[in-house]
This record gives sequence, structure tokens and C-alpha cells, in this order.
Amino acid sequence: MDAIEVNHLHRVYRAVIGVIRRSIKEVVAVGDISFAVGQGELFGLLGPNGAGKTTTVKMLTTLLIPTSGDARVGGFDVVKQANEVRKRIGFIFGGERGLYWRLSGNDNLRYFASLYGVDPDISKKRIPALLEMVGLTGRGNEKVGGYSRGMKQRLHVARTLLHDPDILFLDEPTIGLDPVGAREFRQVILDLQSQKKTILLTTHYMFEADMLCNRIAVINQGGVIALDTPSGLKKHVSDLSVVEVETFGAASEAIEKVRALSFVDSVSIEEHDQRQLLMVQTQRGAEAVPEVLAALDGQRLGRVVVREPTLEDAYVRLVGGNA
Repeated sequence: MDAIEVNHLHRVYRAVIGVIRRSIKEVVAVGDISFAVGQGELFGLLGPNGAGKTTTVKMLTTLLIPTSGDARVGGFDVVKQANEVRKRIGFIFGGERGLYWRLSGNDNLRYFASLYGVDPDISKKRIPALLEMVGLTGRGNEKVGGYSRGMKQRLHVARTLLHDPDILFLDEPTIGLDPVGAREFRQVILDLQSQKKTILLTTHYMFEADMLCNRIAVINQGGVIALDTPSGLKKHVSDLSVVEVETFGAASEAIEKVRALSFVDSVSIEEHDQRQLLMVQTQRGAEAVPEVLAALDGQRLGRVVVREPTLEDAYVRLVGGNA
């Protein structure tokens, strides 16, 4: 039996529009999603903002009721057997919500242990072990308000594991963390998987998904458009190379000229303070560089690199990322 089974899950929101002449508009958050996650698997959900990742997680954690379709978590229906599902799951949403900052780390964990119905004798032994596991040994008596963001996120993990759930949902858990904190948190995730926990992870960081996940589902516009291992997804761009061009305030007209080149598959842009990084996907490799630079004539340019495609490049091709 799979740890998570999702069958044609669908969720529609109804929004009231207008003041005098009101009308109801239906917004499809999740269109038709199906996938399964095996026992002990670390499974990733990738997709642009608004694709339906968080809505899917909220339905699987019983926080939202599906409009149609069904899902089972730990063998239990998320609607008809919601209480059984809740006993077996833990979830972490990105950010700093869900902790009491005026209490110490230990007091937070004791409080949540009582909410989870954990026997006090068990929680007394479990809390120090969890603090050690997440790297907060010796910090449990400090108020959470004095913790760094990374420490708060690690305390979230300890809180989530108080009742020893088999299945974990991590919704963008490293968002906003500094590089050191994010690296430490990724190690915590790997440690959890080594304990045979089933983990469903959503993230916007492609390198993170590539490093952590056994399989990945890419969703866009409310549906699954690809499902494979990270290496399998990269095969979608095995025919491409990527030309990276560093620019400084390049005009939109010049970027459109690059997009219009017949041999260009797609162009995506990363903003880095005063500079931009243009990533041009093309089958021509280094041969494309002269014409790309000619299209950018008159712009301030920095380094130019030709590299092999990554999981991020596969993601851009799959979701149609000309942005």
C-alpha cells in the first residue's frame, strides 16, 4: 500500500466579484491531480506560484475538503477518516507561524505534546532527543523570540515529530532561510528520510528538489504535467545547452530580440540586485553565442557561459517559462 494515494483531486474556490452587481466567479485551484507516494519515499511537488501545490497539501492534511476526487493518506480517506489521517501526519508550512515566541523551546514542545495527546512520561524523554536531532541541544530553555529564523524552523520540525508521525508534509520549509540555515535544514530532512519517514516536499528551489527527492511531480495550472525521477526529468532537456549571459539593466526590447531568434527554445531571467542573468536554452550550444550577443548589442554585458542543462532548465521547458 502506498503512503499517499491521490485520485483525480479537484478543488474550486468561489469568489464574489463586484459591489453593486455582484457575481460569483469560480477559480480552479487544483484541476485534476493524481499521483502516489510510496512508503519511505521523499516525493517533491514543483510548480509556479498559483499552480496548486499548497492547496493540494492542505487537502491531504485535512485542512481543505476537495471539491471532487479522493485521496488516502496512510490508508485512510482524507475526508471520511480525517481524524485517523491526523494521527499519522505532521506538516510544516514555510515561515515562522505556529510557535509561541514568549515561551521557551521546551515549553512550546511540552504544550504541543499535550495537544497531540502524547503521554507526559513519553514527551519528557522525547523532547530532549528531538532537540538534539534538529541541532537545538542546550537551547531549549531560551525564549523562541530570540531564535534565528533557521532555529525556529528546526523547532517546527521537532514540534511536528512529537507524536512520531509516519508521513510528513513540508510546504516550502526553507523559504526565507539564509544559506547556512537552509543547508542545515536540508540535512534534517535527509535524516528524517533515513528513519523511513514518508515525506512530501514542495519547494521553489530546483537544486533542493534535485538533491533531496526520489521522484518529482511538476504541476501547472492545477494539473500534473510531468512525474519522474530528477534524472528522468532532465531528459526533457537532454537535447539542449544553456547560454548564460550576465547583463546590467538590459532593455526589454533587446531581450525580446533574443527570444525571437529561430534557434532559441526559451529565455528565462534571474534578477540579482543590479544585474540580470539571461538563460537561453538552445540546441546550438556555443555556436549560438555570437548571434545572442549580436541581439544584445548596445547592452552592458558581463560574463558569458555555456553549460549543460539542469533540473531547473527542465522545469522551465515543462512549464513554458518565457519569463
